[in-house]
Amino acid sequence: MDPELIIRLVIVFLSLAIHEFAHAKLADAAGDPTPSIHGRVTLNPFAHFDPLGSILIIFTAISGFGIGWGKPVPMDPRRMKNPRWDHFWAVLGGPLSNLLQAVVYAIILQVALIGLRGGAGETMYWPMIIAFWGILINVSLFAFNLLPIGPLDGMWILGTFLPERIRFEWTRWNLTVGQFVFLALILIPGTIRTILDPVRLSIARALGVPI
Repeated sequence: MDPELIIRLVIVFLSLAIHEFAHAKLADAAGDPTPSIHGRVTLNPFAHFDPLGSILIIFTAISGFGIGWGKPVPMDPRRMKNPRWDHFWAVLGGPLSNLLQAVVYAIILQVALIGLRGGAGETMYWPMIIAFWGILINVSLFAFNLLPIGPLDGMWILGTFLPERIRFEWTRWNLTVGQFVFLALILIPGTIRTILDPVRLSIARALGVPI
């Protein structure tokens, strides 16, 4: 099997595990025991696998950089100390964890480049490959999860700023019709990449990845 494919798969599944753990940990810290009850306050990747999302990850990793989603973390905002804003931060924590991971990989990349310029060519090859894919995948997951359509995090993030009645209708639409729209976007070749590329490329370049 292609070593880079294995690297992409490992990075995607690890990145998603950290993403879902961030959701669970922030909800738990806000006073909601629901994630803990369901065994989600953990970095164990197997606790966060979603069957359909995992299949999508494998197929997209074979054809490109790899993207998908983990099993949604159950939360009950009513049990949080400040339901509206604690839930907002618990949801936003997932994408932000991907952005933070991209920054860490960018630091690794810069260190590897310094080593490369210092003459450590072969030694720095695989750290550079890992760092490159770590940045690209996590930036992609960050942008992907901010799309404001169910079942992605962007749906809940946008909903926080809507008036109560509109927020209720927005959530109901996304959890019914919106999910089919989302699947259509996934299944139409090139659609998601066309939407994500401007954000993904601009962030990656800001982190020092010339793509």
